[in-house]
Amino acid sequence: MIERYSRPEMAALWSMEARFGAWLEVELAVCEAWTRLGVIPAEDMATIRAKAGFDVDRILEVEEKTRHDVIAFLTAVEEKVGDSARFIHLGCTSSDIVDTANAVLLVRAGKIILADIDKVLAVLKDMAFAHKDQLCMGRTHGIHAEPTSFGLKMAGFYAEFTRHKARFADALENIRVGKISGAVGTYAHLSPELEATACELLGLAVDPVSTQIIQRDRHAHFFTALGLLGGGVERLCTELRHLQRTEVLEVEEGFSKGQKGSSAMPHKKNPISAENLCGLSRLLRTNALASMENMPLWHERDISHSSVERVIMPDSTILADYILNRLAGLLSNLRVIPENMQRNLEGSYGLFYSQRVLVELIDLGLPRQKAYEMVQAPAMRSWDTRRPFKDEVMGDTQIREYLSLETLERLFDPCYYLRYVSAIFDRVFGQGQE
Repeated sequence: MIERYSRPEMAALWSMEARFGAWLEVELAVCEAWTRLGVIPAEDMATIRAKAGFDVDRILEVEEKTRHDVIAFLTAVEEKVGDSARFIHLGCTSSDIVDTANAVLLVRAGKIILADIDKVLAVLKDMAFAHKDQLCMGRTHGIHAEPTSFGLKMAGFYAEFTRHKARFADALENIRVGKISGAVGTYAHLSPELEATACELLGLAVDPVSTQIIQRDRHAHFFTALGLLGGGVERLCTELRHLQRTEVLEVEEGFSKGQKGSSAMPHKKNPISAENLCGLSRLLRTNALASMENMPLWHERDISHSSVERVIMPDSTILADYILNRLAGLLSNLRVIPENMQRNLEGSYGLFYSQRVLVELIDLGLPRQKAYEMVQAPAMRSWDTRRPFKDEVMGDTQIREYLSLETLERLFDPCYYLRYVSAIFDRVFGQGQE
């Protein structure tokens, strides 16, 4: 991933140094397992522990000749260890090392991402409670519908991101497996006992049945969970972008001193973070598709998946880390504008009360279609004349036959729409949280 969208901790996890370092961790774990089984003498294991290492430039130099990165890696390590290196990679195939090391790296990356999701959740929770009772217009099809609260919007996103976290945590556990089972997964030159010991040393479970590789449905689970997470980020950011439109302007991204919005128009303050995150989220979904394309390999394996994973493993995890941290910052610095929410509530002449009047008439025993037509008539007049819907209803002789002035005053109370917000919050956050 380009530096612009990389944060140091996650980017360092996918450096060449870190990648080869994970390979060495796996090789050493296998050697430790062989030692416990009495195959590698203690003195040789001591030498391996003391001397095993590598030089990245040397690995790349050897790979130029061998055209095989694992062989180049082993050559560089063997040069440092000396004679005891004959025990390194004993009975293993390349995928034993690479797939198991990738699991180690993905678990480490996943733990960072889970912590990032927690940052977003914390901000969303704070926003939900801070704006719990802030009335704003709810919209369907982009058109005024009925009031909701801005806090309830944020509570909805909080609930969604808890699902994203749970899905990703499940995917992370699913990817936390290694395999040291040999060329086609039969342990011909290894043993299940050795595999179990090596994986335990690495903090991994054992893949119950592997071929030459760990099957790629596990990886698809991981990357599709990130793709869904990206979809959630884009949904939230699309909402913020709509709410920042000049005609709406209920929220606004933070705008720092010295920041510029346009090279041509000095007045511009654009939702650049939300737009950036929408774009980057699409890459997470694209990479998720690539991970699913990696599932059907030939027989016990081919390497058509390898080139794809060299790209999507670092790119998707680095992007997810960047996206979540930028989103947390965007939300923390978001300007919420209650006066514009109130202005927009009033901007459609109180037409959002139409269902309240409709339901009241139905409760009095009128047929639904008749009641609907009775309410639609003053609603359409309100649209056409731009007069308050309440005034049109108050002056409608047909409706007034059924509804008194006292009843109508009760029906046009905006607080009615918030009466169950606390109950919804209790379901999302648990009771007693404020």
